[in-house]
Order: sequence, then structure tokens, then C-alpha cells
Amino acid sequence: MHKDLLTVEDVTNEDLANILKLAEMIKQRRSDWPRDSLKGKTIALIFSKSSTRTRVSFEVGIRELGGNCLFLDSNDMQLGRGETIADTALVLGRYIHGVVIRTYSHEDVVEFAKNARFPVINALTDLFHPCQILTDLFTICEFSGKLENVKVAYVGDCASNMANSIILAAKLAGLNLKLSSPEKYAPNKTLMEVNDGTKGSIFWTPDPEKAVADADYIYTDVWVSMGMEDEKKERLKAFKPYQVNAELLNAAQAGVKIMHCLPAHRGEEITDEVMDSKNSIVFDQAENRLHVQKAILTMLQDENWHELVDIDSKQNNVEVGNA
Repeated sequence: MHKDLLTVEDVTNEDLANILKLAEMIKQRRSDWPRDSLKGKTIALIFSKSSTRTRVSFEVGIRELGGNCLFLDSNDMQLGRGETIADTALVLGRYIHGVVIRTYSHEDVVEFAKNARFPVINALTDLFHPCQILTDLFTICEFSGKLENVKVAYVGDCASNMANSIILAAKLAGLNLKLSSPEKYAPNKTLMEVNDGTKGSIFWTPDPEKAVADADYIYTDVWVSMGMEDEKKERLKAFKPYQVNAELLNAAQAGVKIMHCLPAHRGEEITDEVMDSKNSIVFDQAENRLHVQKAILTMLQDENWHELVDIDSKQNNVEVGNA
């Protein structure tokens, strides 16, 4: 893997296979994982956006890997009072061993990583959410045993950071992805472009029933993200036909799995009936954030992480689905 994880484009096919394998072993052996990959290291969390799952899963994960976690509210730092991103990165490099950043501007994270001596992990920006989508791939692999040619329908805001991320993930993993949204919120055309050698497929339609017709998984997310509160009334009206509800599930095949990266605005993008149904794997996704992020941290921080995969695989005969 590259020094940093800023988007899914930083992950190769080999990286993905190793993340899946390592996350599976970490999940199976959470209580007796054999190595403190972050022992003696301090990882800072710099957050400009509120968080539940991201903050808790990273803090718990860092501590379970033997590291120290330092939470930094960007509004309480000199960064929030005019210090440059570059100067902040250069100074922190004298104190810590890695940073997890959750903020608005993706360009700020890129600038930070450019000046940092340590690994930088993007924990969400306005453009991408790589940790979440890698977790989603792991979750799909758990339930389907593979990723290539698995059919995923993403319904809702297709111009969002999650839509951007799942498009990149589809190219990486070979998913057959169908996105559905109002035309005003259609996906980025440049991201949608698929090279001849790319496995899987990517397709957009304004018809949500067409998108979910043969899907193995239906994925949705909030319609009004942080920073978009002024657009709430307009967005709720535009996305109402794209609610994941019982009627939409009737247009899908029996047994289709429901995914949501949370938090959910129940009654808006998804109904209680669907969220709490036997089709829902939403809370499996949420749990898996911990295991996948521990795998990512291990691969970025432990120079000998390959030993864990090789040794532990032989000892436990662990198998995961094909990436």
C-alpha cells in the first residue's frame, strides 16, 4: 500500500486481498491477536466533523493494537486559527507516528499528506470515504464469498462521497454496480469511465426499480450530508422517490441484502421496516469498521505485517472469499 490511504485509488488488487485477509483474521482473533503492531506509537485523530462510528472504531482499534490515541478537535488547534496545513503536518511529524483525518475539504487532506512524514488516513472528506467503502467490500465478501461480479445497487445521492467511493471500489474489485438518482445528483462522469481492462461494470439510471431489479445488495446513504443543511428541503423532495422501502424491495430479488454506512435518517432514505428487516446487514457493516481499520493501520504502521498473514494463515487455515 502507498504511504497514505486517501482514496481507494491508493489500494492495489494485492492490497485489497491482504486487507480482506488480515481483517478476517483480526476479527476472528480479536481477544488474542498475537501482535501489538502499534506498540510505542501515537496516532492522532484530527476531526472537523462530528462522528460516532469513525471516532470510536479508530480509538478502540488503535488501543487494541497497542498504540496510543490522541484526539484533536481541529477547532481547538492552531490549524483552526490560521496555522498552515503544511506547518501543522511538519510539526506533528516530530511528535506522532500517524494521523487519521475527518474533514470537509479533500484537498486539505492531500496537502497534509504531502507534507507529513508519517502515514495519513482519510476518515472522510467531502469527496471520498475510503475506510467505509473498504469495510463494505469486506462485508460483501463475508456474505457472498467473493467480490467480482457481485451486483450492487446504490440508490440516492450519486454525487456524494460514498457514491464516488463505491464507483472506485467497483473498478478495483470488479463489482457490477448500478447507481440510481435524480439527474441533478447523477454520478461524476469522469469517475464513471471504465478502462477496457477493468473488471465488472458501472451503470447509472434515474429509475431506482431498474437499478435494484437483479441486485445482490442495495446500498443507500443520507440525503442531506453535513454542510448541506441549507439544501435540506430541496433534497428531501428530490430524493423521495428513491427511498429504500418495502415497495422498492418488491422490485428486487428475494434475499437482497440492505446496506447503509450510517447514521441513518430513518423515514427519509430508508424506512424502519427495511432497516430492521432480516435483509439488513447494516450493523454488520458498522462492526466491521473496527476490524478493517485495524488491518489498514497494521499495514501502514507495521513493517513486518506480512508475517502476521503468513504465520496466522498457516496456523488457523483461515480462508476468505476471492477479492
